Amino acid sequence: MSLGVTEAIRSGNTVLGIEFGSTRIKAVLIGSDHETIASGSHDWENSYVNQIWTYSLEDIWKGLQDSYSKMANDVKEKYGVTLQTVGAIGFSGMMHGYMAFDEAGELLTPFRTWRNNITQQASEVLSETFKFSIPQRWSIAHLYQSVLNQEEHVTDIHFMTTLAGYIHWKLTGQKVLGVGEASGVFPIDIQTKSYHETMVSQFNDLVASENLPWRLENIVPTVLVAGDGAGTLTEEGAKLLDVSGKLQAGIPLCPPEGDAGTGMVATNSVEQRTGNVSAGTSVFAMIVLEKELSKAYSEIDLVTTPSGSLVAMAHSNNCSSDLNEWVGLFGQFARAMGMDVQSDKLYGTLYNLALEGDADCGGLLAYGYLSGEHMTHFEEGRPLFVRSSDSNFNLANFMRVHLFTALGALKIGMDILLKQENVKLDEILGHGGLFKTAGVGQRIMAAALNTPVSVMETAGEGGAWGIALLASYMLNKSDDETLEVYLKERAFAGKAGATISPDPKDVAGFEAFMERYTKGLAIERAAVEHFN
Repeated sequence: MSLGVTEAIRSGNTVLGIEFGSTRIKAVLIGSDHETIASGSHDWENSYVNQIWTYSLEDIWKGLQDSYSKMANDVKEKYGVTLQTVGAIGFSGMMHGYMAFDEAGELLTPFRTWRNNITQQASEVLSETFKFSIPQRWSIAHLYQSVLNQEEHVTDIHFMTTLAGYIHWKLTGQKVLGVGEASGVFPIDIQTKSYHETMVSQFNDLVASENLPWRLENIVPTVLVAGDGAGTLTEEGAKLLDVSGKLQAGIPLCPPEGDAGTGMVATNSVEQRTGNVSAGTSVFAMIVLEKELSKAYSEIDLVTTPSGSLVAMAHSNNCSSDLNEWVGLFGQFARAMGMDVQSDKLYGTLYNLALEGDADCGGLLAYGYLSGEHMTHFEEGRPLFVRSSDSNFNLANFMRVHLFTALGALKIGMDILLKQENVKLDEILGHGGLFKTAGVGQRIMAAALNTPVSVMETAGEGGAWGIALLASYMLNKSDDETLEVYLKERAFAGKAGATISPDPKDVAGFEAFMERYTKGLAIERAAVEHFN
């Protein structure tokens, strides 16, 4: 095995995937069997600067270079080979957000991430104009809000893209996006697999009175689909990626994708009647639709798979961040008591304890709104824990309510799809940090959605592995081989997974919790208005 892998590394018979998540940048190198050969990661955090959630360009490049360097070092340590080339590369990043550049390629305003709920006016006007839901975090909402705000940088815009598109552009010179990522920039026409031309014209008409020196179609990236070539690594790009200077130029790249698309790929959820849910800092469910929805919903995004199929996306800005901080607090208590508790044991103990709690969390209520939450119409958030004098307040219920509330906003969106639109789902595939403790996140998710939830043995590989699979598909597909077939028959053949079906008591308990959650939003509103 090792000898074969060593030769594959030397000959470049490998594929590299790198994903920019909200708390970690991960690089994964895979072989021709799609198994991980080496990996490296870099932890990072967004900053809240001038009321904007952002990451600096310095942090972006430092993180990219560190994750690549650690992956290359992993190759060297395991196989004794210096990484000099690979067969293909793919980049993925957090979807949405706003990066605008001038003609010289300089960033005009700090990167505005998906986490910012600052474009409500633009979102409402665009949704009404297009008759298509435009969430606040979409790139087009950020652009139009900048126009409405009369921001000085707007007249200097020469190019607008996302984080993944920015990295890809700087490493290849190509201003492109994969269709899944592009569908979070501007609505996609499912027939043409590109931006919806009528809506593009409507947008240009909307801003015509501003006399801007650009038209929308001239400042957005070109849209590509899975399997398309998206340029090659330039000499400058190779040096940007590998500061040691050992990586060779000329490596082909697949279209850059968003974390939603790579999550679908990493869980083999790109066919109709399948779906996946990614649960970490944020949580979103992606359901591949058999037909269009009956109408537009502000709670539901319509995006696409990396190959351009229609997907309904229910997205909540907040999932495990507040939960993680509570776990961290218990870790501090353990250390104060003289106990050295490893993180996995701490999470495992507390998460499993939640399964022993009352089905409805004993009457407890919590909101993990570290930031705003569009699903429930909050521009800002205040993490809250609330109980009445007769609530069953114990540690099991405390952990259970924080796991439940991590999925509360998501459930509001999913209920629209499953109960109002009668969307059919055979199963949901789960991935992300919430599922790391075996069985717990799955059982809670199954209760929330009243649907079987499966976790593949590959789920821990995440989006970096997903974008590596997309790069592998571009490199290795046969002429008429679809992404769906490639994943099913090549990448996932023989891969095992564990499925948990919903427990009726848990389902009923989650529904009871949601009644409390919906009524209690007034408490969250009061906290936002009166606690700064």
